[in-house]
Amino acid sequence: MANEMGITVKKEENMPEWYSQVVVKSELADYSVVRGCAVIRPLGYSLWQSIVDYFNQRLNKLNVQNAYFPLFIPESFFHREAQHVEGFAPEVAWISTKSDNEERLAIRPTSETIMYDSYSKWIRSHRDLPLRINQWANIVRWEISDVKIFLRSREFLWQEGHCVYSTEKECEKETKMMLKEYAKMSEELLAIPAITGIKSKKETFPGAIRTYTFESFMPDGKALQSGTSHNLGQGFAKAFNISFHGEDGEEHTPWQSSWGFSTRLLGALVMVHGDDKGLVLPPKMAPIKAVIVPIAQDKSPEVMKKAKEIHKKLKKFNAHLDDRADKSPGFKFNEWELKGVPLRIELGPKDLEKQSCVVVSRFNGQKEIVPLNDLVAFVDKKLKQIQKEMLEKARKKVEERKTKATTYDELKNAIEEKKLVLAHHCGNKECEEQIKTDTGGATTRCRPTGEDKPEPNSKCVCCGEKAKYKIYFAKNY
Repeated sequence: MANEMGITVKKEENMPEWYSQVVVKSELADYSVVRGCAVIRPLGYSLWQSIVDYFNQRLNKLNVQNAYFPLFIPESFFHREAQHVEGFAPEVAWISTKSDNEERLAIRPTSETIMYDSYSKWIRSHRDLPLRINQWANIVRWEISDVKIFLRSREFLWQEGHCVYSTEKECEKETKMMLKEYAKMSEELLAIPAITGIKSKKETFPGAIRTYTFESFMPDGKALQSGTSHNLGQGFAKAFNISFHGEDGEEHTPWQSSWGFSTRLLGALVMVHGDDKGLVLPPKMAPIKAVIVPIAQDKSPEVMKKAKEIHKKLKKFNAHLDDRADKSPGFKFNEWELKGVPLRIELGPKDLEKQSCVVVSRFNGQKEIVPLNDLVAFVDKKLKQIQKEMLEKARKKVEERKTKATTYDELKNAIEEKKLVLAHHCGNKECEEQIKTDTGGATTRCRPTGEDKPEPNSKCVCCGEKAKYKIYFAKNY
């Protein structure tokens, strides 16, 4: 049962309230005095840092360099690419300068324009390409006033990669490659299954010719756009006068891509894996992978001595020894369960007599008696097993929620049942709007990779016109 510190609502009964309580009470984050913003606390930031560290290793292997560009963007930059300025107009926060001779500055909602101004100065020859640059930064989207920590707020953290290529083929290849990197990271690190595919034209990033996405499907039946990779074509290059001198001696316009994910991933982590006791962290992400809780430490000095020895042996797992004398074992159990630590190691006088300890898995609550001599090897093996089983469990839940609809009524009923629905679609924006209205908010999520080809003579599930592709529908965050 939840104590005053614990979660007071069940995940299945009230997921929004459950989510808010888990995020705040586990000390991942907190609400800020600044409306629409949040504070990421050390535990939350350590999880973000594990994502940053993982992805930086991948970027290094892919020859992508990290850089940093200004937070402020001149207003004129936005107007150079018509679709881009129109798409972001409602979200931009503006700063009026003190001088009448200076134009307004935007606080970056995304960095294409400020980065591409620099690219126009740096790129001269085909030898300068490909140019692959990534930025870790904060972003401001001002339309949000009611914060949902990690999922929607005025300011958040993200990475954004911006690459330039000499050919369309190379650009498209690497745009898709980055999507695969995102999916791999989601599954290997966060233990969250990724649904990859291409967005509809209506949902394409402003200024891009194609947007690829990886979607995560939440237990409440909503999809979460977790990362995107865009083939920007040549529009931005033309708008910002980016060109290069080719091997043929002629001037050419390059092709560009951009790709990014944000702290939204932490929201997905909470929703996918958390339970009624709080967080459940995948071992690869958990800053503390095991906590040692000595029992009756005040009555048995030998217990504390052995607990300290275990702590040293488990150093590579960043184990934590909870030696607080003013807290009961039960209190400690609840607190570490709330914070999602993968393994709890219990050691009492009776365990010491048997030269063993009790190891409890946060993932499934399984208790195992482990000889002390075997503990290091056991912990190593167990953490790997938990990581694998968490992904398998999450994938099974997503597969159970997937369904197909061949009629409009089937589509509407499936959305009502909180399903992820695959259906034929004509590709028209008007149909997407109609479906959104008739289902109370369902939108197209993506044309799934390898599964989007329409059946022969298939019709749109909504209007009955010839179908262009199959696409997933769901309500979303």
